[in-house]
Amino acid sequence: MANYDYDLFVIGAGSGGVRAARLAAMSGARVAVAEEHRVGGTCVIRGCVPKKFMVYASEYSKSFKTAHGYGWDIGETNFDWPRFLLAKDVEIARLSGIYVRNLQNAGAELLHGKARVTGPHTVEVEGHGPVTAGRILVATGGRPWMPGDVAGIEHAISSNEAFHLEALPKSIVIAGGGYIALEFACIFNGLGVETTVVHRGPNVLRGFDDDIRSHVAEELEASGIKVRLGTRIASIEKTPDGLVSACVDGHSVTSDVVMFALGREPYTEGLGLETAGVELTENGAVKVDAYSRTTSDHIWAVGDVTDRINLTPVAIREGAAFAQTEFYANPTSFDHEMVASAVFTQPQIGSVGLSEADARRIHGKVDIYLSKFRAMKETFYGGTQRCLMKLVVEQGSEKILGCHVVAPDGPEIIQMAAIAMKMGVTKPQWDSTCAVHPTLAEELVTMREKYTPPALGAVA
Repeated sequence: MANYDYDLFVIGAGSGGVRAARLAAMSGARVAVAEEHRVGGTCVIRGCVPKKFMVYASEYSKSFKTAHGYGWDIGETNFDWPRFLLAKDVEIARLSGIYVRNLQNAGAELLHGKARVTGPHTVEVEGHGPVTAGRILVATGGRPWMPGDVAGIEHAISSNEAFHLEALPKSIVIAGGGYIALEFACIFNGLGVETTVVHRGPNVLRGFDDDIRSHVAEELEASGIKVRLGTRIASIEKTPDGLVSACVDGHSVTSDVVMFALGREPYTEGLGLETAGVELTENGAVKVDAYSRTTSDHIWAVGDVTDRINLTPVAIREGAAFAQTEFYANPTSFDHEMVASAVFTQPQIGSVGLSEADARRIHGKVDIYLSKFRAMKETFYGGTQRCLMKLVVEQGSEKILGCHVVAPDGPEIIQMAAIAMKMGVTKPQWDSTCAVHPTLAEELVTMREKYTPPALGAVA
C-alpha cells in the first residue's frame, strides 16, 4: 500500500461510495473520492430526496379536499412552483454539504472531476492528473436511459430535468410504466398538471405483484391521470400548440412537456474499466461477486452501477460491507434477500418478498390473503381512494413469502413487516400479533380468509 498515493480511490460520491470512503478513512486508510457532479449522487441531488419533496408538495391538493370534508374551509389555494424550487434547492445544497463535511471529517480527500481508470492501480482525474491506489472502488451509479430511435427525442426531458423546470407545465406526457414514471405522474397530477402516461406494456410496474399493478393503474386513472397502455411514442414534433407525441397505434397527444422515464442504465461510459480487465454484463453493469469484487483483482464496485438491487440503502450496505471486508479484516457480504422497496405513487406502495407469481413458480403451492378497502379517513368524507393489502404464504410451512401494501404511508408500514419477514415469520406468528386500532395497518394482522383469484374460482 505504501507505494501508492492512496490506499483506496473511490469513483463516485453517491451514497454507496461515500459510505465506503468514510468507513475506510476511519480505519486510518488514505482515501480519495472523485465526483464529476455534486456530492451526494443521484439520491440526494436528482433522485429520492428531491422527488420526495415533490411528492409532499403534490399531496396537498388532495389534503385540501380532505380537509373540507372534515369541516375546514380552506378558501382559495395556489401553488408557487418557483418558491418551491428555491426551497428544494436550498435543502439539497444543505444535504450535499453534509456529505462533503462527513467525508472531510473522516479524513477522506475529495477531488472534483471525472475519473477514468487507466490500469489496475491507476486513475486519471480531470483537472488533477494521474493518481495511484491500492484499491479502486467504482460507485458511479446509473443515469436515465433515453431511446435513440424516437424522432424529436431532443424535445423530451428525463427525470433529471424534471427537478429544474423553469415553469410548471399545464400538461405533460410521461413515457414509461415503471416506478419513476408513475411517481412523477402522480406528482404532476397532484400539482394540477394534465397528465398522460404512455406505456408499451399491458400493465404498469413490471416486476411487482400483479394485484398491485392492476390496483395502482385503477387508482391512477381514478385520480385523473390518463393511462394509455399497449403503445409507445414513435416521434415528437414541436408545434405552435405544443409538443405532439405520435404513438405507434396512430394516436397522438399534445402537451407542454414530454418526459421519458423508460428506466436507468449503469453509468460506466468513459470510465476506462476495460483497460483494467473489468468485465461488464450485457446491459453494461459492472460484473461483481458477493463481495463486490470485479474481474480485476484490485477493483470493486457497489451500488446501481452493478445493477443488483438499485436502491440507495442497498448501495450503502454494499459500500459498508466492502469497507468491513477490505479495511477491517471482517469479511462481509450484503444479503440481497428480503429487501423492501417503496414506490411513492398516490397511494403509495410498500413491498417486500415475492410476488404471487414468483412464489408459485419457486415454491409451488401458496395461500393468498388479500383485502381491498377504503380507509376510515376516506369513508368519513366520501373519498374514493382504496387500499390493498396482500400476503403470500407458503403452504405447509406457512412462512410468509411476500407482503404487499398499497396505501397512504405504505412504505412506512412495510419497513416493520420487512423485519419480521427477514426473520422468517410464519402466518400463525403474524396473526398472533395484536392489532393496533384504529389504523389501516391492522388489516395486515386480521386477514384470516384465504383468497382465490377470480380466474381460478370463487373466494374461499
